[in-house]
Amino acid sequence: MDGPPAGARHRWRLRRGDVGRGFLGLAGAAVGFLITSWLLPDFEIQSVAQAFLAAALVAVIGAVLRLFLVELAVLLGWIGAILLGLLGQAVAVWVVFYAPYGLTAADLGSSIVASWIVAIVSTLFVWVGTAGTNDAVTATLLRRARRKRVTIPDPDVPGIVFIQADGVPYPVLDWCVRAGTLPTLSRWVRSGSHRAVEWRPKLPATTPASQMGILHGTIDGIPAFRWVDRPTGKVYVANRPADAALIEARHSDGRGLLVDDGVSVSNLFTGDAPTAYATMSAVGRSQETRESRRTLSEYLSRPAGFARSFTRALSEILRERFQARRAVRRDIRPRVHRGWGFTMERAALLGVVRDLNTTLVADAMLKGRRSIYVDFVDYDAVAHHCGILQPESLDALAGIDAVLAQLEAVAAVAPRKYHLVVLSDHGQSQGAIFVDRYGEDLATLVSRLADAPAVGAGDNAEGSGSLNSMVASNADTDSVVGRALGRASDRIATDTLGTREEDAAAERTDPEDRFLVFGSGNLGLVYVAGEKHRLTREEIDARFPALLPGLVAHPGVGFVVVDTAEHGPVAYGAAGEHRVRDGVVVGTDPLTPYGPQTPEFVLRAATMAEAPDIYVNSLVDDLDEVAAFEGLVACHGGLGGWQDRGMVVHPADLEMPEDMVVGADALHRVLVGWLEDLGHRADLPAGMPDPAPGDAA
Repeated sequence: MDGPPAGARHRWRLRRGDVGRGFLGLAGAAVGFLITSWLLPDFEIQSVAQAFLAAALVAVIGAVLRLFLVELAVLLGWIGAILLGLLGQAVAVWVVFYAPYGLTAADLGSSIVASWIVAIVSTLFVWVGTAGTNDAVTATLLRRARRKRVTIPDPDVPGIVFIQADGVPYPVLDWCVRAGTLPTLSRWVRSGSHRAVEWRPKLPATTPASQMGILHGTIDGIPAFRWVDRPTGKVYVANRPADAALIEARHSDGRGLLVDDGVSVSNLFTGDAPTAYATMSAVGRSQETRESRRTLSEYLSRPAGFARSFTRALSEILRERFQARRAVRRDIRPRVHRGWGFTMERAALLGVVRDLNTTLVADAMLKGRRSIYVDFVDYDAVAHHCGILQPESLDALAGIDAVLAQLEAVAAVAPRKYHLVVLSDHGQSQGAIFVDRYGEDLATLVSRLADAPAVGAGDNAEGSGSLNSMVASNADTDSVVGRALGRASDRIATDTLGTREEDAAAERTDPEDRFLVFGSGNLGLVYVAGEKHRLTREEIDARFPALLPGLVAHPGVGFVVVDTAEHGPVAYGAAGEHRVRDGVVVGTDPLTPYGPQTPEFVLRAATMAEAPDIYVNSLVDDLDEVAAFEGLVACHGGLGGWQDRGMVVHPADLEMPEDMVVGADALHRVLVGWLEDLGHRADLPAGMPDPAPGDAA
């Protein structure tokens, strides 16, 4: 993964692999034209030679047209890039078949169909010719690198690419590396170039908290994926652009992980990166938006680029529908309903977003940017609906592994040496969901016990986050299309706590007697609406005497945490309590099944200002399974199972502390230490000093 020698100059030259792939693409296009001639009566190809001539002409004219169409796509907005992928090659086909080459002219509609057929067949030829690998995509990136060499002022300073494999538990990574099902990671670990270690996120084990900790060095003030800001009464949802921007503004000190010439790709927060693509908290940065549109337009304008993403998306749709029905036929447990919403989400994430993220990262590497952080949510999204060890989930993880091979190849020709670091923001735990186990969800249970209305938001909002960031980041206001996409992004990000439902509940009862209940994996957050302070147990018991005893006694609840006037935060279980501030246990300790660090994690979470009136953590059973308060077969957010078992695969020459790193804030300090050791951050303005690297607590 070493780049070229510092200051080395490269001259583009034609390579044998390029010639081979070019011929395969040309042959595939010719076969595509022959198939098109057979399928479409107004397309008439009379010979194989004529098919090759048409393929060559389309390739040449398409290359010329792309120069103009890409610029047009940038002006039109993100939807222009999509239209370019759909129609760009069709224009070239249309031009060729209307030119006087003895071929029958086709109308534009037929040209569109023909272009798709030709692109798909050509891509298939190249894919088969390269043994079904990503070599064709990699080759495209490398050809671009050889043509557009970039001179940087500090080629001797190595860079780091942080690849977040969202939600991958360390035990899953370890098993896959040992089994060899992740060829790239397995090769790295077996060769000794990299080491795989475990780290432990604190409560809550969610992407917003972990990414804020990793990128900005703080994990306070984020109790879950959704929460109530008591001073304003606002419900924050981490993957809404406006909310993400406010959350980051509250936590950033201007010295984030990526502040020194860094690039953020497809994250919730920027890490103070000067450049942020498809990043939720930075969707208003128009310059990055235009740059990302250009990069994505160039990718989609190529027949192989669009056809590859399109066919993969179609393949994922077919695979998901088959696998979902197979799970039902085989009665695989635990299981959740896998509808068309998840089907399209999976197709978009694995078929399109993965390629677009890879292209953006590769582009940043070829420009020589010092640090890059990208989030691939493939495994996390699929495992949520399928399970942490199901074949479809492991296939999604294998797809991320294939991306690592692509980035490794790009690193070899980049203008600086790059270290590739793979990490997860948290793990995942598995189990039958709460409502399936007990016939009612947490909001219904709270409403029944308290005899008061409860508004619930238990649908998972993380899966759509990467899609929403891709849409929102390109929904600037410089075009009509951009403004339309902005409105679409707002709709995508809207959580299930609908305003109409809230208003109706407010009309039925006083705000103080209405509950807001959020599910974050197997962690439930219960707020009494309208309160400006966190209620104590004494106050809750006075108003809702049956609520806490009922929750504690419920078989699906492992423990609840509330504040008390006398002892501060206390964790209550069915047979005892744990006063987490002074460590006193009365009866049977309800925290014991969740690990020795649980009291520390609970105390931190329960004492933040944003903590709910009641934390509810589900049971963890004899199979180490939990019960999600969302409709997810695998989840994260609370305690129990593998959700607090993150992983880091790091170059061997970048040292990790001997003791396990605990907390995303501590991991941030380790990563900052690596950057400083490599010569980064030396020119940062004076401010609060970075904590010493290697702190594991």
